[in-house]
Amino acid sequence: MMTPQRFLAEVVEPALRALDLDSPGARELLLGTALQETGLRNIPQEGGPALGYFQMEPCTHDDIWARFLAYRPDLAGKVKALLPDGAPLASDLLGYPLYATAMARLLYARVAAPLPAAGDIAAQAAYYKRWYNTPEGAATVGEYLANWRSAMGEGACAPGSPGY
Repeated sequence: MMTPQRFLAEVVEPALRALDLDSPGARELLLGTALQETGLRNIPQEGGPALGYFQMEPCTHDDIWARFLAYRPDLAGKVKALLPDGAPLASDLLGYPLYATAMARLLYARVAAPLPAAGDIAAQAAYYKRWYNTPEGAATVGEYLANWRSAMGEGACAPGSPGY
């Protein structure tokens, strides 16, 4: 398992820069999403279809391609560039962490509501619950916050905040 700092530096930041969708708030939200979904483990879902650090389901992956990236060829090209052959498959969510991160970021990019501010982990937890896990999902805002505190330390600053 990677440390949160290493995951940010080696996976999240390069993926978001490649998409030109990088910001401190986006970095935190993606880190928090991966902490919540898998504890920063690149795994298939036990007993389910979800894949990778962000536990994205193949149908969600395919929907992003069909209903979002199909109408944004420049962005689609940036995403394909994260794969060695440029042919995106849902199974790539396991094999290519930058690609999985890009797809998780694009799930959030489809939302009209702006991303929560950097440093506002409680707002990011609520945003994750509403837009990534959905109201019907099993995760809770409290669980997200507990996972963040466990990984980052009690009272830890958010990445990119003063003193981090």
